[in-house]
Amino acid sequence: VQLVESGGAVVQPGGSLRLSCEVSGFTLNQFGIRWFRQAPGKEREGVSCISATDGSATYEDSVKGRFTVSRNNALTTVYLQMTELKPEDTAVYYCATDPAFYKCEQLYFFTNFAYWGQGTPVTVSS
Repeated sequence: VQLVESGGAVVQPGGSLRLSCEVSGFTLNQFGIRWFRQAPGKEREGVSCISATDGSATYEDSVKGRFTVSRNNALTTVYLQMTELKPEDTAVYYCATDPAFYKCEQLYFFTNFAYWGQGTPVTVSS
């Protein structure tokens, strides 16, 4: 199982970015994906999730209405479309999965996820 994030960049407030999480060793109808982020000096926090079962998505309140998660038809890549970016969105963004994680409603702390990407940095600054 491997996950590789890409798409991080420096962007001005109000701008947009699309992050990608390319997976291998499984398909996205087998395991769900959760996006996390970690800002400097802060704990890692969940941002969004996409279920394996039906592709349904969930979002933390801080990003609801601004971020959209989706997956491609080949079930190999998850996207995190981020709009109206704010300085407080600055962080390293990670995607994570686990063989027992298939639905976003499962109670899963970040320590429960067995597989992580290397992270992609997002900086929102003028």
